Amino acid sequence: MSLTLVDARIVTPEGVHEGWLTIEDGRITHVGHGPAPRPGHSLGGRHVVPGFVDIHNHGGAGGSFPTGDQASARDAIALHQQHGTTTMVASLVTQSVDDLARATSSLADLCDDELLAGIHFEGPYISKARCGAHNPSLLREPSPGEFKGLLKAGRGHVRMLTIATELPGALDTIRTAVAEGVIAALGHSDASYEQTLDGIEAGATVATHLYNAMPSLGHRAPGPIAALLEDERVTVELINDGVHVHPAMLKLAYEVAGAGRTALITDAMAATGMGDGTYVLGTMQVNVSDGVARLVEGGSIAGSTLTMDVAFRRSVQEVGLSLPEAVTVASLTPARVLGLDERIGSIAVGKVADLVVLDNSLQVSGVMKRGAWITEP
Repeated sequence: MSLTLVDARIVTPEGVHEGWLTIEDGRITHVGHGPAPRPGHSLGGRHVVPGFVDIHNHGGAGGSFPTGDQASARDAIALHQQHGTTTMVASLVTQSVDDLARATSSLADLCDDELLAGIHFEGPYISKARCGAHNPSLLREPSPGEFKGLLKAGRGHVRMLTIATELPGALDTIRTAVAEGVIAALGHSDASYEQTLDGIEAGATVATHLYNAMPSLGHRAPGPIAALLEDERVTVELINDGVHVHPAMLKLAYEVAGAGRTALITDAMAATGMGDGTYVLGTMQVNVSDGVARLVEGGSIAGSTLTMDVAFRRSVQEVGLSLPEAVTVASLTPARVLGLDERIGSIAVGKVADLVVLDNSLQVSGVMKRGAWITEP
């Protein structure tokens, strides 16, 4: 099957041009400038961007990935697809090792079906002082052997581990993760600047939601933020929902790390796409009010109700990124983190036709995955 999209404003990391593109058998076969050589599906001058890639997502549409329930996970995936996320990693939270293994085994089936791009362990190897919405009673010291057991439950689909580098056993666990092909991410950590550097040297290459659940920047104690921002080997995750991080600090991160080392994430939880009320994240009760999720007990922020299209739009309209920069941080950089940038993350000949159509106000009007419309513009 062949489809040509015409009258489009095509956004790539290099720029924006008026043109057309052809899709055959789920892949992009031609990208052209100016009028198309043949009639096609007119987009009426709307923007076309690559499908968003979310490497840190706990659920949505009432479904929570940490439960491992496949039906509700499918609902969450469908919701985020409607908002332009065509590639997603399912993030778990701190639970017992047995519960983590059960959820991982179940979600691995959805990875086999290519509905998910992998599984992310956010906990249990994190700091009690910076645990946020994780159950402190279930936190554990990192153990390479125990982690290998969790990997077996994932059948090759575990893609990322968030870990506090200052904990006993953390550096060995980071090395083990990297050796097993798992991305090591530093976060939910009370580490010093020097301890963070140790984690990077051990192989960590991602900062889990930079700024959140870690010590603030200090002029005498720079802490993990400075170490993570300055190291060219590290990609920093950012939650751009207007709640987690002030726009000025988002701008600072973009300016220091650049679009090539910045990945927008949602950190979304079950309430995303739903409404205010009480929800569960792992073992913790969460209250959502005015779209902001906080623990019932203690009031810590507990994930978000963000979707990637909102994060993309805010990055342009509130933070001041250009459209090419925005597609880099929402699509290409996270695809590169996952090692999938040869297949997805930008609009180019040979890549999978995962596309999002945006109107002039950057609202989603169409989503395509592998050349098939999820919502047709």
